[in-house]
Amino acid sequence: MGVNLEVREAVEQKLKGSGADVLIQSLKEQGVDVIFGYPGGAVLPIYDALHRNPIRHVLARHEQGAIHAAEGYARVSGKTGVVIATSGPGATNLVTGIADAMLDSLPLVVFTGQVASSVIGTDAFQEADIIGITQPITKHNYQVKNVEDFPRIIKEAFYIASTGRPGPVVVDIPKNISTELMQSYEDEEVNLPGYQPTTQPNYLQIQKAAKALSKAKKPLILAGAGVLAAKASKELQEFAERHRLPITNTLLGLGTIGGSHELFLGMAGMHGTYTANTAICECDVLLNIGARFDDRLTGNLAHFAPKAKVIHIDIDPAEIGKNVPTAIPIVADAKEALRELLNQDFESPDTAGWLEELAANKIDYPLQYKADDRRGILPQQAIELIHRLTGGDAVVTTDVGQHQMWAAQYYKFSHPHNWVTSGGLGTMGFGFPAAIGAQLARPTEKVVAIVGDAGFQMTLQELSLLQELRLPVKVVILNNQSLGMVRQWQETFYEERYSQSLIQVQPDFVKLAQAYDIAGYKVETMEQAEAVFKEAFESDEPALIDCRVVQMENVYPMVAPGKGLNEMIGVTSE
Repeated sequence: MGVNLEVREAVEQKLKGSGADVLIQSLKEQGVDVIFGYPGGAVLPIYDALHRNPIRHVLARHEQGAIHAAEGYARVSGKTGVVIATSGPGATNLVTGIADAMLDSLPLVVFTGQVASSVIGTDAFQEADIIGITQPITKHNYQVKNVEDFPRIIKEAFYIASTGRPGPVVVDIPKNISTELMQSYEDEEVNLPGYQPTTQPNYLQIQKAAKALSKAKKPLILAGAGVLAAKASKELQEFAERHRLPITNTLLGLGTIGGSHELFLGMAGMHGTYTANTAICECDVLLNIGARFDDRLTGNLAHFAPKAKVIHIDIDPAEIGKNVPTAIPIVADAKEALRELLNQDFESPDTAGWLEELAANKIDYPLQYKADDRRGILPQQAIELIHRLTGGDAVVTTDVGQHQMWAAQYYKFSHPHNWVTSGGLGTMGFGFPAAIGAQLARPTEKVVAIVGDAGFQMTLQELSLLQELRLPVKVVILNNQSLGMVRQWQETFYEERYSQSLIQVQPDFVKLAQAYDIAGYKVETMEQAEAVFKEAFESDEPALIDCRVVQMENVYPMVAPGKGLNEMIGVTSE
């Protein structure tokens, strides 16, 4: 009892002061070691408190860069990313990142400044209703009305962001709350009766799942980002190996099992492998663990897993049955569900013939391309070169588009939590700042940002952070002088009418890198690429490589909109 009293007195002592002081002390209580942000008028008291009682702060050059960096940090560290921005445009510049984190289930706590309480609703200078703006794209949001509530709100925000299905929480702070003095503080445990995520699976449902798998002739595991969020990759691999079950991944689930593992079929979905997509069409039991059956995965739902009894494990009950009828729903944390499945003593299905069929498909219908030195570097070659030089061990971030799909297809991840990309929202400009956050989370590991020439130009101002912090991020621009995926769709579906998708004028990326005191390289042949990539990747300094690739190369296989996974185009046999 005495110890608890001493702890409470210590906490109360630390949390006395202004609202801004309370915020900084509360962040320390939550174990926050880095904040991404950008100051402005409404958050000046917070930044003043940060100056008095420091936590490491990374000054992005744009609020969008700050929040994407926080997403990268959260994705690879497993911690909650923290962002601070001022009111009005500072807050609204975060909206894309908030929506991105919501769709991809990333834990963020976002603190936005707000005009003083007395002028809210008067269209005061730099006022924006960020609560109204972000309500549809946050897991929860708060506006602080009373400084005495501030410690509780902060504690709740971190709890909500990081538990259940992770997601972003916005805390809007009127300027007067930051300056008001807190008179008293009660250290209370988080108590949210309306928010009680189910983590433990229903035992009877686990038994049903085990029974269905034991009777299956062609079972298949679909592993999504929920496996990574639950840190359940070890359990997944053990379960698959014990019962000889093949595995495919969603885009965001890559890394849940080694890319070269014999049971891994590759990524499924719009640009998935022939083997993975045909396995979904042919399987008789589909065990979905932590994937939400989005449209880029399923294609035409009428043709998705038509022969399968679907078992769906997800911590978010709203996702189960939302898109795909589910025979055996299991609401639970992926790790806990897999542990229970591992505890079940059931007879493994006879998958020898099924695995033989899938192995033959891998051989007969591999991912492939036709290299020709006269045409120049193919993007696929560049990705394979990066994989070879890093041994599959690098943290890889991407923007969105063709290069993203090639990275997903050709970089075989050896470890979980090494793949950072924008899935649900498909955010251009994501990859480079996300790499900065990832490097700060893993300072001793190699981080490679694979970006397109178009997306990179949306957040390239964050090169200033590489200059300032000397972060050894390697930026590889797969430069096809076009909006690659837009151009591919125009070629395929719009009779080659390339409306505004071919980029005629670009900056000199090498000179741009040099302007930021960063090593810059330009490569146009594979011979040049071999030497330059090796030199850049062996350096402990940041580097930018402008890798000129064939403009008209397309990503295949591809499932056209409205088509089923069994209707892939661009598939050829070996």
